[in-house]
Amino acid sequence: MSNGPLIVQSDRTVLLEVAHPDAENARHDIAVFAELERAPEHVHTYRITRLGLWNARAAGHTADEMLATLTRYSKFDVPQSVAIDILETVGRYGRLVIERDADGTLIVRSNDEAALNQISRSKRIAPLLTQQIRADAFSVEHWARGQLKQELVKQGWPAEDLAGYTPGTPHAISLTDDWSLRDYQKRAIENFQTGGSGVVVLPCGAGKTLVGAGTMAAVGATTLILVTNTVSARQWRDELLKRTALTPEEIGEYSGQLKEIKPVTIATYQILTAKRKGEYAHLSLLDALDWGLIVYDEVHLLPAPVFKLTADLQARRRLGLTATLVREDGRESDVFSLIGPKRYDAPWKEIEAQGFISPAECFEVRVDLPQSTRLEYAAAADNERYRLAATAPAKLETVKRLVADHTGEQILVIAQYLDQIEELGAALGVPTLTGATPVSEREQLFQEFRTGAIPVLVVSKVANFSVDLPDASVAIQVSGSFGSRQEEAQRLGRLLRPTETGHTASFYTLVARDTVDQEFAQNRQRFLAEQGYSYTILDASALIKK
Repeated sequence: MSNGPLIVQSDRTVLLEVAHPDAENARHDIAVFAELERAPEHVHTYRITRLGLWNARAAGHTADEMLATLTRYSKFDVPQSVAIDILETVGRYGRLVIERDADGTLIVRSNDEAALNQISRSKRIAPLLTQQIRADAFSVEHWARGQLKQELVKQGWPAEDLAGYTPGTPHAISLTDDWSLRDYQKRAIENFQTGGSGVVVLPCGAGKTLVGAGTMAAVGATTLILVTNTVSARQWRDELLKRTALTPEEIGEYSGQLKEIKPVTIATYQILTAKRKGEYAHLSLLDALDWGLIVYDEVHLLPAPVFKLTADLQARRRLGLTATLVREDGRESDVFSLIGPKRYDAPWKEIEAQGFISPAECFEVRVDLPQSTRLEYAAAADNERYRLAATAPAKLETVKRLVADHTGEQILVIAQYLDQIEELGAALGVPTLTGATPVSEREQLFQEFRTGAIPVLVVSKVANFSVDLPDASVAIQVSGSFGSRQEEAQRLGRLLRPTETGHTASFYTLVARDTVDQEFAQNRQRFLAEQGYSYTILDASALIKK
């Protein structure tokens, strides 16, 4: 027992005293295996989950190390039940192993006879097994590698996949000499290579694309890169041409506009999931070449059909890149099963301290609904209330005030609703960019914003992901996708590309007081609170008067 900042409770929750001098160190260390649930001012609540423990184990952390962390920072003794649960839960990882037998047969093996018997009798797992070939192993249907891993995780037996990967068609990819990987990027690549599949988690602006390029060079094979949209595809292409010796003839774009298949092919999730007469029209892309590596950019956004397709790609190396593993649909376990476990995770504040991403201040600006809107809000159905709160008239005047306060800086104004975006653009006299904006026009607007020709740009959620806007230093979030933690992280991430001036970025979220807007904001902020960011509450009326 010590006078530490943590209280570990028997229900697997961990309370963190924010004002304690060791709070930041404790936050950093427990984030390896615990997930933030609530983050009010003084005490933050974390929960120790099975998936968090298994991801930590896959990344190389032992149960003893996790318990030592809790013991070191805990104000009271760690409950015995929690200690035993951690030891037993972590001990389940890798007790079942998927591998190749001497003759190449896919098998699931375990020295734990009881565990093997349990899974072989499961109604969902038994059809994936062919026969018991010896006391410690069952052979597995050749097509069932991904589905088996999914079902094992659901039953609490995360298997370690050692069945290996097809080398793919060799294709030499070298990095250019005018830059070098940072130490944390090298560690991420090394950790990925050790496992052969999995997810690298890095803050926006910390160089996830460079980790992708470095991994491609290490693998040295044909590569399929899956991205969120066409703008992202072209940014990947430009970055690969800049950072590697690849030529334009070696990089293809497979999107709604182009259908090129080359040794390095960049495709959008939309084209992969497009259907024609009820069938996936472009499924052949997955087997168009003997891919040695598949890269999933923004893996936390993977559409549900891509999970199903990925279940059949388990023989290929798979690299997921993301700033947060949070998924609002709760399918984190499918990322774990089908893309692979978390191989590397760098805390945002740690990368900031090294000077590789910009520091940022976060503000929640609260506005009031006018009386007429409050009456309408009170009578509205639940699904209409957020729109009423998100489009509160006072937000427009607040945006004008904040834009004026940050004259001379590059400002993104971000909103959810098209009519609100149009109103903001007209009121500020600046361009707007939405999903309906043609790709060529989007690229032009982004480029003019980067050069400073456009100092203020009003955007929809299309700018959330994989858009490189290194000079943005202010973001004003007027409305968003309800309580989405991943969206909050991505929007702050638009500001974190480091600048030569070292200027501190400003992230404003406008929230209608005493509405669901305020409730959603609290949920949205949870992930960033876990990363060490705090929100200062401002009153909109005071700002406007100033």
